[in-house]
Amino acid sequence: MQSSRPLKDRIFLVIKGLAMGAANKVPGVSGGVVAFVAGFYEEFIYSLQRINKTAFKLLFNGRIKSFYRYTNGKFLSLLFLGMMVSYFSVSKLLDYLIIQYELYVWSTFFGMILGSIYYISKDFKEWNKTTLTALILGTIAGISVSFLDPATENDNLLFVFFCGIISVSGMTLPGFSGSFILILLGNYVLLLVDSVNALNDTIIDMLKGNFEFIHNAYRIRMLKVLGVFTLGSVTGLVTFSHILSYILKNYKFITLATIMGFIIGSLGVVWPWKETIYKTDSEGLHILDSTGKQIVANYQRYLPEMNAQTYIAIAYIALGILIVLGLEWYGKRTRQIKV
Repeated sequence: MQSSRPLKDRIFLVIKGLAMGAANKVPGVSGGVVAFVAGFYEEFIYSLQRINKTAFKLLFNGRIKSFYRYTNGKFLSLLFLGMMVSYFSVSKLLDYLIIQYELYVWSTFFGMILGSIYYISKDFKEWNKTTLTALILGTIAGISVSFLDPATENDNLLFVFFCGIISVSGMTLPGFSGSFILILLGNYVLLLVDSVNALNDTIIDMLKGNFEFIHNAYRIRMLKVLGVFTLGSVTGLVTFSHILSYILKNYKFITLATIMGFIIGSLGVVWPWKETIYKTDSEGLHILDSTGKQIVANYQRYLPEMNAQTYIAIAYIALGILIVLGLEWYGKRTRQIKV
């Protein structure tokens, strides 16, 4: 599986990782959709589920090459490289674009979700009572998530570990946004802003030879939180991949119908015309995170007026659909070349 991957394919795999990483960070968007539409979702799940008892035996016995081959290491390492680079680059650009051009960014994502629904449904020929029920239940679950009220922040390490397990669903379950789930759990700022900033500050301090941070109780606490969250994410990633690998193998069409429902339901979360509701204290003042930014509590959606701005937003929706169709074309072309 690994040796036949040409250089161009490896470069595109890193780019796909960049796209997944950016999508995973945006509340309402799922990196799993990118994997699904770009045609590498099943290989992604298959590769993750190879991280098992056999893989750990190979690793602990010092058989690194065998471990790398067994777990489809080239595929995973290139993909995760793209995700890591994305987190500190593309996702930062995306943060800026959402602030400056919020309506158009959400419109593009909305179009990408619409394109994804078309992509999955166009070749789906197994409609029956069971798959229709799975589609409806998946849609209800996806819509329900967008109307839940967020919890308050909780830095209990056991809960943080649980957040890691749940939030990783955005990578493995197309249509479920890990970032949005973290907002609902109340820990988006704690885990994706404050703790990451603490890690960045720590790395900078260490590069300067400054180790005073070991006496900073807040910094150490944030690093512990990030470490536990990462451990939970890895645990969730491996666990979900084993479960999904099994149900994809044994209940493929029911699973695909449910995923389609999740993605349809996620349209409510990425609806472009919405007003952001920020967290406030008892006096009505906005609560700020460690970077001085207002903290998102949820979104209030509305129907747009038909004006020039709305027409531009619709054009961006069309652009989002075209992006997905382009990914579909590339994924189909890649599979044909491999065959």
